[in-house]
Formats: sequence, structure tokens, C-alpha cells
Amino acid sequence: MPHISNIVGQAIGNEYFRRVLETGKHTQVVIMSIPAGGEIGEEVHEDNDQVLLLIEGRGKVVLDGDEAAFKTGDLVLVPAGMRHNFVTDGDAPMKIVTTYSPPHHPKDTVHQTKADADAAE
Repeated sequence: MPHISNIVGQAIGNEYFRRVLETGKHTQVVIMSIPAGGEIGEEVHEDNDQVLLLIEGRGKVVLDGDEAAFKTGDLVLVPAGMRHNFVTDGDAPMKIVTTYSPPHHPKDTVHQTKADADAAE
């Protein structure tokens, strides 16, 4: 049975843009570090619901053009088909735990930077 120890500590210590921790049949667990001045990038997942939990940092979430603050402890559900982006606000990175249902990225994916992630798409 997959078990993730100290996910908060792993998220805070993560320096990679995206790192897949576990991939199940129906859900995938990923940690992300979005640098100061950075963003995930506007996207739509037609076949995946996504849940994002902000562990550290601050920013804004944009869902179908509507903006809202994204603060430590906030959780956002992005339903399949919704255009979304998460943008860092401030001088510290956003540390995020996110899930995709069903899995979205290949098992054990690591993208060190957003440019690496964009190139893989």
C-alpha cells in the first residue's frame, strides 16, 4: 500500500516545479514548487479533476477568468474542463500538494523547472 510520510515536510523541502510522489489507478499525488514571480501556467485538463492545497507561500488562483487570493492552508478544487492558473505573489515560492483524478502525469515524473514541464507537454 503506498504511503507518503510527512507530505508537508516533503512539499516544503521540494525545489522542483513538479514531482510525482504516488500514482494509483484513480488518483495521483504530486508536489510542486512555483518560484517567486512564477506561475503554473494557464491550462485545462479535460479529463482530470485536480485538487491543490497551498502548504507555504501565497499567490492567486484564476478559475475561468475569476481571480481570488490563494493563501497557506487554502484548498482549491479544479473540476475537469475548467481553465485555471496559479500565480505566485510575493518573494517566496508557493509549495503545493496537488492530486489528479484520474492520474495525469506518467508515474515518477520529475520536472525540475516549468520549462522542463512545458517541453514534456
